[in-house]
Amino acid sequence: MTKITFLRKDGAFWGFRETGHTGFGEEGDDILCAAISAMTMLILNTLEIAYDCRVDYTIDEETTDIRLIAPSALRDKDEKKRYAVAGLIMAYFYQLTDLTEEYYDFLTVDVVEKPIEE
Repeated sequence: MTKITFLRKDGAFWGFRETGHTGFGEEGDDILCAAISAMTMLILNTLEIAYDCRVDYTIDEETTDIRLIAPSALRDKDEKKRYAVAGLIMAYFYQLTDLTEEYYDFLTVDVVEKPIEE
């Protein structure tokens, strides 16, 4: 099962952590895992390249553990950028939440209210 925990402060999403394999299909043919991986990389690339944000992330290829922190969601001086960054991460949260309706045995999505670490 894949567990994804989103980090939020005062309504603003600023990061997430993904752990575990979905187990929906055979390795290499798991469409749920492929969908989650593609969405995760879209978020990372959009933040880092298109939005030109600092993104702190780790990807462990062996365990598939992923951690992504986007400080710009809370700290950027540009209000529009903060809104865009937090909004993109929030959109990912809602997309995954929709997936849990069909794939509840393979995916869980949670949110924790947490201030960003210094």
